[in-house]
Amino acid sequence: MTGKLFVIGTGPGNPEQMTQESRAAVSEATDFYGYGPYLDRLELRPDQRRQASDNRQELDRASDALKAAADGAIVCVVSGGDPGVFAMAAAVCEAIDNGPACWRDIDLVILPGITAMLAVAARTGAPLGHDFCTISLSDNLKPWNIIENRLQSAAMAGFVIALYNPISKARPWQLGRALELLRLTLPPTTPVIFGRAAGRPDERITVQPLQDADAGMADMATCVIIGSEETRVVARTGKPDLVYTPRFLEGGKR
Repeated sequence: MTGKLFVIGTGPGNPEQMTQESRAAVSEATDFYGYGPYLDRLELRPDQRRQASDNRQELDRASDALKAAADGAIVCVVSGGDPGVFAMAAAVCEAIDNGPACWRDIDLVILPGITAMLAVAARTGAPLGHDFCTISLSDNLKPWNIIENRLQSAAMAGFVIALYNPISKARPWQLGRALELLRLTLPPTTPVIFGRAAGRPDERITVQPLQDADAGMADMATCVIIGSEETRVVARTGKPDLVYTPRFLEGGKR
């Protein structure tokens, strides 16, 4: 007997940015697995069970959820943002890949959500209007030298760069080092967006030129977007500046 396993994202934190598909999955599920603060965003019924765990226990959480689904439960694994962007969808797939054969028969439904970089970009204009990439600064799961190589390559290739997991108590220096590296390639006036808690009551959006960008502006609730050489800032009287990357790029620049 097998049940069903949903993997959903709650969006950046604003309840209105959670998709209707994900809301329907929450209504259908009986058992919920996720990081405590993400589960707190849901309004669960008394008959729905929650299993909260630490944010660093992704594989254990995925395995527990798959065991429950294999036993017939309708399970919902909950991420913030989009579950496929540095979140639980990959952990569930990895657990299935390395787990018992019966887990491959589970009805798995992964639902897209709104990830942090999209919410931050919308707040500031259209910085992701041309080619962009996303890099996590966490070196818990990959070596720091790989991160440095990717940052330098992305900047040289002209990508706008969205940085996830920029800083934490255990990793206080990585964002500062990343900004130092990017200053070697990008113009000093390149806009850097610090988007904290986009769409929530404690939202804070700050735009600084790369030469002045202060890593102290970020915490783990922050997504940092670094423009490309083409990214522009449009000043507006009495309103926040617009940051956008033009859709067109002249040939031969790179």
